[in-house]
Amino acid sequence: MNSRQKVANRIMKLCDDHRLTLNALANASAVPPSTLKSIINGDSKNPGIVTIKLLCDGLGISLYDFFDDETFRSVEPEDE
Repeated sequence: MNSRQKVANRIMKLCDDHRLTLNALANASAVPPSTLKSIINGDSKNPGIVTIKLLCDGLGISLYDFFDDETFRSVEPEDE
């Protein structure tokens, strides 16, 4: 699994944990729903750290909390 997939999966898990839909997270974080859906669907090739930070703000968590997950503890080569 590449980093983009890990980020998308983490967002989905956090939405589930916080009982939020993607649209609710987009509204709470001021990230356009199209941008969030692009990240989730894998269309976004490089979701930026600023966007991830805005999503974290919408979830009420820190960047540390976002990345403090077993998923991000393994390092794998990236596809291009």
